[in-house]
Amino acid sequence: MIWWQASLLGVVEGLTEFLPISSTGHLILVGHWLGLDGPVAAAFDVIIQLGAILAVVVLYWKRFWGLVKPQPGYRFTGVRGLLLLFLTSLPASLLGLATHSAIKKYLFGPQTVAWALAAGAVMIFVVEAVHWRARKRSLDDITPGFALGVGFFQCLALWPGFSRSAATIMGGMILGARREVAAEYSFIAAVPIMVAATGYDFVKNFGVFGGSDLAMLAVGFVVSFFAAWAAVKGFILLLSKLSLRPFAWYRLVLAAIVLLAID
Repeated sequence: MIWWQASLLGVVEGLTEFLPISSTGHLILVGHWLGLDGPVAAAFDVIIQLGAILAVVVLYWKRFWGLVKPQPGYRFTGVRGLLLLFLTSLPASLLGLATHSAIKKYLFGPQTVAWALAAGAVMIFVVEAVHWRARKRSLDDITPGFALGVGFFQCLALWPGFSRSAATIMGGMILGARREVAAEYSFIAAVPIMVAATGYDFVKNFGVFGGSDLAMLAVGFVVSFFAAWAAVKGFILLLSKLSLRPFAWYRLVLAAIVLLAID
């Protein structure tokens, strides 16, 4: 891998990580197009997600600081806030540990990603077609049952191409959150499970990285941070004016292009 490839993958990761279009799916497709495969490329795709995660921590630092130092007047804070994030992370963490090897072996390919993109698009159209009663109008309205429910929806993201963001935002909407609140919780809830997943991959695959690989990893990390910063701020603004349907159409078009290219 050379610097411009690492930069391109960083841009793709940062722009797609928190949009409902699947960063993992896009990284697999772009990596396949660039001819990058093998253990180094696979680990690179996972580990540069830490840059995007850090962007969310910086953007929502007050919320994260409130988890460490409880803030009066807020309910998504302190031990209660940590419990909510734990409940959301639990289902996918357990299922991911049990199926990690099988997912890497059987689902990390252009065709499986294309079908996941299409399946997620169909689900977006269905969810947007129903008028869900939005009872939760801020993060402080989130309950333990809601947090665990979103966690079960998050399991759909173990299928590369489905999108963790899409799964959790749609899950939040179905469970009664406003679209913007579901997205905001999706961003914050991504941090613990993605830190665990990327940390696991980094420790497991550290030996496959040479000196030049680590330099490219740093490039991808930094680029993904700034790309994710811009994507999160823009996405929240868009959600106040648009539904998720444009992302569903994009997913369908991309899925069709990939499947036609494979054939």
